[in-house]
Amino acid sequence: MNFDEVRLDLQRPTRLGMLEAVWGEHKTFEQIVAILRKYKSLGENALVTRVDPKKASKISDLMKDVEFHQQARCLTLGPPEELKDFLGEVLILSGGTSDLCVASEAELTLRFHGIKTDLLLDVGVAGLHRLLDQLRRIKTASVLIACAGMEGALPTVLTGLVPQPVIGVPVSVGYGISQSGRPALEGMLASCAPGLVTVNIDNGYGAAMAALRIIKAQTLIQH
Repeated sequence: MNFDEVRLDLQRPTRLGMLEAVWGEHKTFEQIVAILRKYKSLGENALVTRVDPKKASKISDLMKDVEFHQQARCLTLGPPEELKDFLGEVLILSGGTSDLCVASEAELTLRFHGIKTDLLLDVGVAGLHRLLDQLRRIKTASVLIACAGMEGALPTVLTGLVPQPVIGVPVSVGYGISQSGRPALEGMLASCAPGLVTVNIDNGYGAAMAALRIIKAQTLIQH
């Protein structure tokens, strides 16, 4: 891919209020560099998701203004948007630290859009007291993103406890059959807790964009 072949959705921020994200996992080093150089030439910020450390190292060595966020497996070009405190906070919860990559992808994406975030780790239902001990903190957030592997019960339990919108992210973590993330996905889709929203397996970026739409809609209603 050369520079002139890159076609970007530069109207997305105006149209949807969010940046275009570049899926990096199945793109070559050369393709990602061409895309980032196009963004840079236009003075635009960029977010590239699902980039492995080896590929990211080659890119950041070549483009010194590109930053690699290892925990989130993402590359960014340009500074994040200024923090918009009036939009409230998105709290991202995970059942365990094995879910951290997906949770970090969601957090980085939201912060890049100027949304206040916080991570709350190790509140899985295998030790339910850990979640219950954090309920006061959880209830202060505007929107909740809950990442969970295995059977994916955390979002269901959370949705039954608090009134805020909850976005469930099934994670491909667990023993045997659970490694595909399919049991967690099906458990969230079959949840008996009304109103739980579920995105696809390991889709931290998609959960972040759902949260962004919700909090922006809340702000429009309030004003």
